[in-house]
Amino acid sequence: MAIAEQAQLPSAAKEDAGSKIMRHAGLLSQQLQQLRMHMYPPKSEKALRPFLTSEVSRLTSIPDSTLKLMSSEGRGPVPGRLENNHRVYTLSQVNELREFFARQKPAEALRFLPRRRDGEHLQVVAVANFKGGSAKTTTCVHLAHYLALHGYRVLALDLDPQASLSALFGAQPEVDVGANETIYAALRYEEADRRSIREIIRKTYFDGVDLIPGNLEVMEYEHETPRVLASKAGSGAIFFERLKLALAEIEADYDVVILDTPPSLGFLTLSAIYAATSMIITVHPAMLDVASMSQFLLMMGDLISVLNESGAQLDQDFIRYLVTRHNPNDAPQSQVVAMMRHLFGSDVLLPTAIESTAVEAAGLAKRSIYELEVGQLGRETHKRAREAVDAVNEAIVELINKSWGRT
Repeated sequence: MAIAEQAQLPSAAKEDAGSKIMRHAGLLSQQLQQLRMHMYPPKSEKALRPFLTSEVSRLTSIPDSTLKLMSSEGRGPVPGRLENNHRVYTLSQVNELREFFARQKPAEALRFLPRRRDGEHLQVVAVANFKGGSAKTTTCVHLAHYLALHGYRVLALDLDPQASLSALFGAQPEVDVGANETIYAALRYEEADRRSIREIIRKTYFDGVDLIPGNLEVMEYEHETPRVLASKAGSGAIFFERLKLALAEIEADYDVVILDTPPSLGFLTLSAIYAATSMIITVHPAMLDVASMSQFLLMMGDLISVLNESGAQLDQDFIRYLVTRHNPNDAPQSQVVAMMRHLFGSDVLLPTAIESTAVEAAGLAKRSIYELEVGQLGRETHKRAREAVDAVNEAIVELINKSWGRT
């Protein structure tokens, strides 16, 4: 039976609200699954496009001429060929090239392979705001992809029960993420059911990025924590440490962990703030959004005070505000941005996430701007969007490198 036909019930049938909501949820989930199978055949899985030698050269700083010479001499990974005979490399092969040149030129190894060195701590970036629509997930996926494209090892952790980040990585939350397969599995209080964080990490189609997916299950932590706090006096006081302790188990495996927090200030967000070594607060430059962020900051300040009273100290490398969905030609938005820069100074990132039809089009296809090929959009539209997203990510990476003591 067609989806549209299924949605219609006989007029004589009286359906209660709960049944209707569950039926609609099932219909929508089925339709999303069908769309995904159509978008990512034959196995309904996402795949990353290959990269032309010119793109590889920009990403790695290896000259285009060197790549062509290596290919003709049979050195390094063997590139594929497009119909027009242009050489292309997978991202996995790009990383092989990075490692090859890092070994060949140890004095310049950091330029080719900028992974953490001894003495550089794991950078945990929490992207937060409790107002929906502030582009937290878009910021997370673009930062994760940018870091991976530039040779970093990344873990993307979806703390949001809506699981939009998981969906962007090709994991439909109600279909592909089963029980005890979210971060809740590593945070839960029952010893018998708890899993190691390593067991719930998934490889993704984007080489260099691993994922801990989310779905509605992560809300169990919000429900379970207050029960533990109420029933066992003092024994649940370390609830805010559980995520940080879990991440410590896989510290050696990654350079950067990105936390996509839920749009609320609950126990999960509080845990993320405590685990984070840095924070990006996303804000759309509209007065209502800024007013909402004011409440977010006041509440977050109160919660941090509670943590401090419990003996927890937050030692974050940086906290920055990122202006998102920004239209520089909109006068009211420009006034809001100017106000923020006046109040917070350099704590507001200089680059802004420009509102772009290219980013919106990529999001509709469950992709980042880095996954789109130039021909899929107008060349100038794609170029402007890519430059704006790059500028934001470059600014964040600069802060990360500064936290590692790199110049």
